[in-house]
Amino acid sequence: MPIVPDVPAGGDLDDHDRGAARLSGPLFRDEMPQEPMPSEPPEPSAPQPRSQRKQQRQKKQAGRDLRAAIGVGVGLGAVIVASLFVVKAVFVGVIAVAVVVGLWELTSRLQERKGIKAPLVPLAVGGAAMVVAGYVRGAEGAWVAMALTALAVLVWRMTEPPDGYLKDVTAGVFAAFYVPFLATFVALMLAAEPDGPQRVLTFLVLTIVSDTGAYAVGWRFGKHKLAPRISPGKTREGLLGAVAFAMGAGALCMQFLIDGGSWWQGLLLGLAVAVSATLGDLGESMIKRDLGIKDMGTLLPGHGGIMDRLDSLLPTAPVVWLLLVLFVGAG
Repeated sequence: MPIVPDVPAGGDLDDHDRGAARLSGPLFRDEMPQEPMPSEPPEPSAPQPRSQRKQQRQKKQAGRDLRAAIGVGVGLGAVIVASLFVVKAVFVGVIAVAVVVGLWELTSRLQERKGIKAPLVPLAVGGAAMVVAGYVRGAEGAWVAMALTALAVLVWRMTEPPDGYLKDVTAGVFAAFYVPFLATFVALMLAAEPDGPQRVLTFLVLTIVSDTGAYAVGWRFGKHKLAPRISPGKTREGLLGAVAFAMGAGALCMQFLIDGGSWWQGLLLGLAVAVSATLGDLGESMIKRDLGIKDMGTLLPGHGGIMDRLDSLLPTAPVVWLLLVLFVGAG
């Protein structure tokens, strides 16, 4: 999951620190009205130490605690890499845990903001089973688990009154597809022999590099908004940065990490990742604006919730899996 710190004002990764949809008043930082002048001048306060002023400036620029964000990101990266190259089954467990937590965040926000009660129990059990089935039985196992999970959602919701049944089960099926089913493609990549871990590492590196390129170029050169109604911080220049960074990283990864891969295939892979990761960011931004929330959760200090870190990864996983299958085979 991307470990890049969230975007400062004018940056280009996502709109986490810009609030969500307008409710009773403006929630976006760039839409906040000017504060009225106080009737009386405030009392002078004692000067703050230089280190404290520097830390406050960093938080104001980024909208989050950068130290916490970097620390959490490094910790998550260490857990992922260690489990990926030590025991594959452990990494499958990491995916399953991330899926269950992501489903809990998504269903909780749906209930809080929209009154939609997508049944969490069948989603969590089915989601974890979906990931395991994908790793053990391949794409066929993932599709079967997805179908059974959708059926379980329909049946589970029948135990409650019929009011709202249709919207609840619709949200449940959407959640099953959006979180565990898309995450299952990471397990499919991991199951490839003999370079499964390298395929997953390529997927993670390209997504992170794409986000980093969008942030760096957008923050420095971004002037033209990409999708101002969805994510005011994203710029066209940032998208070009994501494409350039991801294509360069893709060429290196395909040449040196993937068995039978070639640099030109990496260029195409990087281009596809930059597009899918950007669309993933925009998609979750759209969901959060509709829900009127800033983050999906608060589990990860400096990052928000698990879903706030999976937004670009989830839609990118099937894209990378498919292109790797086309380029070098299923393994």
